[in-house]
Amino acid sequence: MAIPDERELDELLSRPREADREAMKKMNGDLIVLGAGGKMGPSLALLARRAADESSVRKRIIAVSRFPDPLLAAKLEQCGIEVISSDLLKLKALARLPDCENVIFMAARKFGTSGQEPLTWAMNAYLPGKVAERYAGSRIVAFSTGNVYPLVPVGSGGSVETDQTAPAGEYAQSALGRERIFEYWSIQNGTPTVLLRLNYAVDLRYGVLLDVAQKVFEGKPIDLSMPAVNVIWQGDANSICLRAFELAQTPAYVLNVTGPETISVRQLALQFGERFGREPLFEGPESSTALLSNASRYHRLFGPPSVSLGQMIDWVAAWVLSAGRTFGKPTHFEQRAGVF
Repeated sequence: MAIPDERELDELLSRPREADREAMKKMNGDLIVLGAGGKMGPSLALLARRAADESSVRKRIIAVSRFPDPLLAAKLEQCGIEVISSDLLKLKALARLPDCENVIFMAARKFGTSGQEPLTWAMNAYLPGKVAERYAGSRIVAFSTGNVYPLVPVGSGGSVETDQTAPAGEYAQSALGRERIFEYWSIQNGTPTVLLRLNYAVDLRYGVLLDVAQKVFEGKPIDLSMPAVNVIWQGDANSICLRAFELAQTPAYVLNVTGPETISVRQLALQFGERFGREPLFEGPESSTALLSNASRYHRLFGPPSVSLGQMIDWVAAWVLSAGRTFGKPTHFEQRAGVF
C-alpha cells in the first residue's frame, strides 16, 4: 500500500509502538532534542511527544534548532512540543537552554564540508564538548555515522562496533572527533552516553533508495563505485533512539543502527527498473569493497526493524511515480573518498 502524501508520511514516521511508549515510561525527566530542525529531528521529536502522551506520562519535549522554516516550528508547537530557536555555536545561547535530564544530540554538518572544513569541525567536534559540559548531569544519546568505519569487503557482513575506525575525509574525521569528545566527557563527568552510528536512514523525501530510484526513473546512470549499502526506515531509527537511553553508560556505549541486509546497488536499481518498466543505466567499475555496518548487536537487543527492505522499495517507487515532494538533498553515498 502506497503512502499518499506527506501528512500520512509524517504520521507514520512518528507513530509510536508499544516499545516507544515503554521507553518514555522508563525515561525519568524531560527530553531535549538538540538539532531538531533537520531531516530526521522533527519526526523524532513528534514520536517522543506522541509516545509520552499515549503513555499518560507528563514530560516536556523540547526541540532546539535555528529553525529557518517558521512553519516547521509552528507545526511542532501545535503538537505540544516546546520550540526554542537557537544557534548552538553561540555559547551564551547554549547556556540559556533549560536543564534537562535526557538529551538527544543530532546537531551536525556533512554536506558543504569541502571548502568549509572549519565550520564542519566546529559543529561536529567543538560543539559536542560544550554540550557535554552543559549537560554533564544528564543522559545523552548522540547520533554519529557509519562513515567512521573503513571500506570493507562486500561479503564481510559489515563493520561491528569493536572494529577499528578509519574515517575517510574531513566529514568522517570530524564525526569521529564528535564521538571521542563525547567519550572523553562521559568518562570525565560520569555522564551516561550512547553513540548511535547510523547509516542510512530512509524517508520517502530523501535517502539512498530515493537517490537510486530517481536515477532509474529519469534514465540517469547509476555510479557503481560504491557497490553495496545498508539502510533503515527512519521510523525505526527514531524508535531506537528513544529506546537507547536504557543503554546509556560510562564509558559511552556504541551501537550501529541500520538494517540487516547488505544491499547490492545494482540489484536495487534493477528492482526499481522492474517497478518503473525501465532499464537502469550503470557507470563506473563495481568495487569489491563498500562502507557497510553490521547492526547485529542492535537486532539482538531490540529485534529487527519493523519495516522491511521490500516495503521501503515499494513505498519509494510509488512516491517517485506520484511525483511526491523531495528535499533535494542526495546522500552522495557513492563517495569513496569521503568528500562532501
